[in-house]
Amino acid sequence: MLDESGAVGEASDGAPDVLAPARLGPLRLRNRVIKAATFEGATPEALVTDELIDYHLRPAEGGVAMTTVAYCAVSPEGRTERRQLWMRPEALPGLRRLTAAVHDTGAAVCAQLGHAGPVADGRSNGLPALAPMAGFNPLSMRRNKAATADDITRVIGAHAEAAVLAAEAGFDAVEIHLGHNYLASAFLSPRLNRRTDAFGGSLRARAAVAMGITRAVRDALGDRLAITAKLNMKDGAPGGLTLDDSLQVARWLEADGSVDALELTAGSSQLNPMYLFRGDAPIAEFAANFPLPQRLGIRALGRTFFRTYPYQPLYLLDAARQFRAALRLPLILLGGVTDRQGMDRAMAEGFDFVAMARALLREPDLLHRIGRDSATRSACIHCNRCMPTIYTGTHCPLIDEQER
Repeated sequence: MLDESGAVGEASDGAPDVLAPARLGPLRLRNRVIKAATFEGATPEALVTDELIDYHLRPAEGGVAMTTVAYCAVSPEGRTERRQLWMRPEALPGLRRLTAAVHDTGAAVCAQLGHAGPVADGRSNGLPALAPMAGFNPLSMRRNKAATADDITRVIGAHAEAAVLAAEAGFDAVEIHLGHNYLASAFLSPRLNRRTDAFGGSLRARAAVAMGITRAVRDALGDRLAITAKLNMKDGAPGGLTLDDSLQVARWLEADGSVDALELTAGSSQLNPMYLFRGDAPIAEFAANFPLPQRLGIRALGRTFFRTYPYQPLYLLDAARQFRAALRLPLILLGGVTDRQGMDRAMAEGFDFVAMARALLREPDLLHRIGRDSATRSACIHCNRCMPTIYTGTHCPLIDEQER
């Protein structure tokens, strides 16, 4: 870790100081805390808005090293739904306004690039959702399309083109989405990918999409931007990606040299979303966003989909340790990082960066306050009521209640 003079900054126990400057690939960051990607719900025309810029200015002004713009889809059918931002020339003016605004705070800004695959709402997008296998999609009430070899080639190329657009827009980094059973992650899953061609069967074949995407992005960018990937350690669903298989994919990514760091995540947006989030499952709040027939169904059956997992600090650490032991590649620890104690523990265990999400929705200036007082505790209560607000503009509802 670099301090202001270029020397290595360390805590008293020899671990890196999480609040001192550091390098991520070619990028110099002011500390080791990253605002993780969380869908903002602030792009009604699939373009940057003032609301999206303000969303990222808040944690940037609050002290994070880098904020991540979520789910920048690489193609129209790769959006989760039609209002999601997707990377095309028309988006460049707004993206440049966003990156310039964040840079004025002293923070860096990252574009999360991905293709939603079977998580896409084909009805909303007006395009079939791509998946490893054809099948019924309950989200759109339509059938997914099995991605052809030509589709896969196009999607891999679209990631490279999106990465070049991110560089032109002034982003400092890109994060490639290989998690949550989006397209690349769905191909990794033996449950979702039962193909018998070059993209199914063995782990190496199932990893071909993920490996192809990261290599194409590296070839397109070189060392112009930092390149990270968000990788599922496990899907948290029977028959899904296991930790051992994910470890092997991580080893291949490290050997390929296509990424500068991995952000370790877990869970499936399609099969088990709460495995990532932990804490309460706000079923009633989710149901309220849907028309009456779906609302009743969500209320009646929501507990079978939104399974509840107790929250605890650093809840992904046990699994992430196995990646730290097996890799030299820089790693970003996500999941239950809310205070200085947790950050310091992550550094002591060999992680290079930490990522925060929900806690910064509750308190965008949390990092500045932790810097002033290391005993500061987050006010986030892990109720997850922020999750259903993605339909109207992602925020913490507790703030609204405080202001009434």
